[in-house]
Amino acid sequence: MNEVVHEAFLAVREERSPDVVVANPDLNRRFLNECRSRGLSDSALALNLRLLNLRKAGALPDLRSRRIGLKNQDDYRFGAEIAVRFLERRDSLSLDRILCDPERAAEFDLMAGQIAPGFTAFEYRWAALNLRKRSRLRPELLGKVVSAEMVSTCKVVDLIPTQIPARAGLYLFIGSSGVLYIGECHNLRRRITKHLDHSDNRGLAHWLWEHGNRDLHLEYHVLPMSVPTRVRKAMELELIRSRNPLFNIAGGKTE
Repeated sequence: MNEVVHEAFLAVREERSPDVVVANPDLNRRFLNECRSRGLSDSALALNLRLLNLRKAGALPDLRSRRIGLKNQDDYRFGAEIAVRFLERRDSLSLDRILCDPERAAEFDLMAGQIAPGFTAFEYRWAALNLRKRSRLRPELLGKVVSAEMVSTCKVVDLIPTQIPARAGLYLFIGSSGVLYIGECHNLRRRITKHLDHSDNRGLAHWLWEHGNRDLHLEYHVLPMSVPTRVRKAMELELIRSRNPLFNIAGGKTE
């Protein structure tokens, strides 16, 4: 199988690296079709992972690759970060597994595009890979200490408050260019509804008054009832340090 995957990669790569062949939707479709034309019937996830593993094992030597000339990633890097963080936590998946699975990759593209619209799937995916290369996607306490029972995200304009569980958890308000506010609470439904009605946090309240909620996203995590308040607060503080939300008080003071 390794030899066939190697040959398929060489047939379609156009002087691009394995990472580009996996992340670029057009090149990836060609690579998968080439694998199947050579008799491989494995899933797209398995074939893509096999290609990346060949690269990691040093089994693709002496290949010169053209550089990727994508600039101004600041315009969409944040959308890519939020999308990959969300899928990593919800599904316990690595970035490689997200990008190697066409269904997960398409979900990643959609979410990144909702947060930072106007860019291509490859731009979002390449931005995520660059974030990892720069060590900006290290695992957070949120995913290491306890697994959420439910992780959800939506545009605030589409939010139906009664569908938010009245359970303890953590939540993030996310704008188009950064995380605005992170909190923890005993009752997600009540706390989030209160924020949208008239937030106790003055910065967030003013932002909502000035900008409305058209470009606002909400992400929330329902935690097991067995998680004590001190652990929930520790997870919140670690998220604040990691994400640097605009309206949380320096030092991690919470409501």
